Amino acid sequence: MKSISDYGAVLYTVKEVATLLKTNVDYVHKLRKAGLLPFIKLGQYKVRHQALCDFLAHYEGKDLTDPFQIKELSESGKD
Repeated sequence: MKSISDYGAVLYTVKEVATLLKTNVDYVHKLRKAGLLPFIKLGQYKVRHQALCDFLAHYEGKDLTDPFQIKELSESGKD
């Protein structure tokens, strides 16, 4: 039977998510508050690896500049 360590990173902190998404901690908290990226709190907020992958797949092709007003990316790329 595999242990959790066999799976690599299972949980990411807000700071680690910000690094992975190439954004800042405040923006990651906006994603959390908007309900777009589900977190659990274990001392501090953490997100599961699979939840992060699901988030990226679900919002591909979207403009999440304002997580409370999601838009489709334009085909022309002029946005």
